[in-house]
Amino acid sequence: MKSTGSSSAYSICSEAAGVAGNILAFALFVSPMPTFIRIIRNRSTERFSGMPYVYALLNCLICLWYGMPLVSPGIILVASVNSIGSVFQLTYIIIFITYAEKPNKVKMLGLLVGVFGTFGIILYMSMIIYDPHVRQMLVGYLSSASLVSMFASPLFIINLVIRTKSVEYMPFYLSLSTFLMSLSFFAYGILKHDAFIYVPNGIGTVLGLAQLALYTENDSRKILPPVLTGGIFVIPPKARGILLPMFQIILGDIWVAFFTGIVFCDFWEQTQIRG
Repeated sequence: MKSTGSSSAYSICSEAAGVAGNILAFALFVSPMPTFIRIIRNRSTERFSGMPYVYALLNCLICLWYGMPLVSPGIILVASVNSIGSVFQLTYIIIFITYAEKPNKVKMLGLLVGVFGTFGIILYMSMIIYDPHVRQMLVGYLSSASLVSMFASPLFIINLVIRTKSVEYMPFYLSLSTFLMSLSFFAYGILKHDAFIYVPNGIGTVLGLAQLALYTENDSRKILPPVLTGGIFVIPPKARGILLPMFQIILGDIWVAFFTGIVFCDFWEQTQIRG
């Protein structure tokens, strides 16, 4: 009975970590929305980079395949979250291509073709392998490599952040949600005894911390404005003035910045100012 109880508790903990990872991954997927709302409004990609979304799409496709029962039985939560992620990343890339200048447009189109070509080759190579263990090892190593690449890709703009002393072009919510998601899937991988999950996500946790550390070197006031301009739903300014102080008392400033930055947006107020 003790053994059964321990096994049940262990299973619940691992699944809880996986569900938490899925929820935080969804936050990661929606966190670039403020950036793309800005791109659509300005009809320009400005100095934003499309590379993180290319890496993220390839990563989602490979990890989706790794999580399928044909490759790795028992980790369907990995497949489910990455199927959703693939749709989000493809949508972001299409928007980026639509508003990019011609050289970047051509470059991004080429990279998109390369992503699907690479994934097609991976599918073919893994399907002709009849040994399930060898297939899992192959796709596992590839998924680990793609995960590390995705986590590291936002670091391309660190030089810009250091040079300009501005974090405007490195979205805070993207960095924060990457860190939290990596931490959750690191725990999930440990509990599932799957090195192909916990090793890359452990690296992602460290890299996420490195990105967040950049914000401590800049004026903290630069983090707060996106809270009022970067979400999905509209909240009237008066209600926002009542709710945000309450959230700050309960959650603290950083969590308020994270959740309200994703959920709320005062499009109405911006429209009034511009009108």
